[in-house]
Amino acid sequence: MTFYISPYRRMNAMRHAMHHLFNDTYVDPTPNEREMLLAVDVKSGDEAYDITALVPGLAAEDLDIEVLNDTVTIRGEFKSPADEQVKYLVSELPTGRFSRVISLPSGTDASQVEAIIKDGVLSLHIPKAEQARPKAIKVKSN
Repeated sequence: MTFYISPYRRMNAMRHAMHHLFNDTYVDPTPNEREMLLAVDVKSGDEAYDITALVPGLAAEDLDIEVLNDTVTIRGEFKSPADEQVKYLVSELPTGRFSRVISLPSGTDASQVEAIIKDGVLSLHIPKAEQARPKAIKVKSN
C-alpha cells in the first residue's frame, strides 16, 4: 500500500478552520454599518414585468428609478429623524442611502415604464419589448 502525503493538506485544514471561525462568529453591526437590502418581488407575465418593492416612509421624490437595457436600478434614501438627542434602546429602522439592481431575463421597453408608490409600496410595470413577447404560432394541417 502506498501513501501520498500532500504538503497542502495541513494548509487546507487551516484555511477551512479560519473560514468557519469568521463565518460562525456573529457580530451585530451598528445601524450605520448595516447593508440595506430593498425587499422586492419580480413577476414575469406575457406582456410585462411587474416589480413590487417595500419602501415604507418614502415619497415619490425620495426615489430614483432607472431602466437601462434589461436592468432596473432603484435608488433612494431613508432619512433619519431630525432629533439626534434621542437615546435609542433599539434602532432597527432603516436609515441611509440604498441601491437595488434587478436584472431582467429579456428585452424591456424602457419608454413605457410606469412607477406608482402607494402606502409604502413601490410598483413598477415594465412592458416587454415586442421581440421578447411570446408569439402564438398557428399550426396548419395538410
